[in-house]
Amino acid sequence: MMNALERRSTFALSSIFALRMLGLFMIIPVFSVAGQSYQGATPALIGLAVGVYGLTQAILQIPFSLLADRFSRKPLVVLGLLLFALGGAIAAMSETIYGVIIGRAIAGGGAVSAVVMALLADVTREEQRSKAMAVMGMSIGVSFMVAFSLGPWLTSLVGISGLFWVTTIMGLAAISMLLLVPKVTRHHKNYQQGYLAQLKQVLKMGDLNRLHVSVFTLHLLLTAMFIYMPSQLIQFADIPLASHGLVYLPLLIISLFFAFPSIILAEKYRKMRGIFLTAIGGIILGLLVLIFGYESKYILLAGLGFFFIAFNVMEALLPSWLSKSAPIQSKATAMGVNASSQFLGAFFGGMIGGQLLLLNNTAMGWSILTGIAIVWLLISFSLAQPRYLSSLVLRLPETKQTDEWTSQLLAIRGIEEVVVMSDQQFAYVKIDKQLINEAARQDLTQLLGKDVAI
Repeated sequence: MMNALERRSTFALSSIFALRMLGLFMIIPVFSVAGQSYQGATPALIGLAVGVYGLTQAILQIPFSLLADRFSRKPLVVLGLLLFALGGAIAAMSETIYGVIIGRAIAGGGAVSAVVMALLADVTREEQRSKAMAVMGMSIGVSFMVAFSLGPWLTSLVGISGLFWVTTIMGLAAISMLLLVPKVTRHHKNYQQGYLAQLKQVLKMGDLNRLHVSVFTLHLLLTAMFIYMPSQLIQFADIPLASHGLVYLPLLIISLFFAFPSIILAEKYRKMRGIFLTAIGGIILGLLVLIFGYESKYILLAGLGFFFIAFNVMEALLPSWLSKSAPIQSKATAMGVNASSQFLGAFFGGMIGGQLLLLNNTAMGWSILTGIAIVWLLISFSLAQPRYLSSLVLRLPETKQTDEWTSQLLAIRGIEEVVVMSDQQFAYVKIDKQLINEAARQDLTQLLGKDVAI
């Protein structure tokens, strides 16, 4: 069970994610119409105004994450949120479509998704990581549904410029949530290397690349589905566009009842690879149902439900697996590459979804997406089970300097990282139990002055 600090930090960091995503998603259902009021607006420029945020996110995730592996993560999150708020303000004050594009690009420049996830990994024990990541994944899904319902309503009240001001307020509000997250100092075995060498090391790791392919494909399929699905809900399920949020939200809630037990099974019984592959199979099953049953309202909703259940399992497992597989000293960098892959997947998913609408063959469209998911499954079969670390919670010593104490800990075989929370006067010590031998246990007992169960 998560302790009070983990619960508080998970709530705060998930809220930061949710507030950013709300600001992003509320624009999507209204801007294709409301954007026409700007000077110089064309369909292509309106599309660019919506999509440029994702492009700058994809480009800048890696630079932000490289910095986050060397410097304190919290100031970088603040910088990213200030850019997000500034971009919203510029878009709000713009009268031309070009001003909106610039504002959206600057907002996307606050590319700190990977930094927030790395910070969450710092402040949670290894055994509780999947739960924390699951909550963060769910917050993204819920913000998506809420945004699609709130966006049109808020626009009718405050207009499109007012909606951009709301995103600025959300960005500033997100900064205040960082007050709930403890200050941490990370200590690990010293692997000094340049920025380029660090990035190359991450990009050469096969399993990490398979996880990047996974998040790319997952968000490609999600984005394509949300472009392709609405017209079918209207045509075959007789559900008007304004009510689609009422379809997605119950399906999201139902999916939670399946997602959390799956995550616990993956973590507690070390079945992550099996659950991961099963979730990809669930996505394929949902898409197969849609190929053959899209003309029936209830089969259409069932296929969507299978997809949502599997999607939310994947959304929780991916960052947890990534944090286990990434090198300790390059955790944020690996998450940055993964976040860039996620945004690129959404970008290409939007392009593919638009092309599917031009097919005039619904079954063929779902078949194409199913084919993409099958290729993803084949690529993922070569994933190895991730390494499982354990965490000890230790009080900071009163008689020694913290830096000296952490150096002595890291010299012990099997201890991979020490995350110090000086304000709370304790540290998370991350251990690879497979490397701990009797000599290491004796060294640890001597350093702590007591036996520790490992």
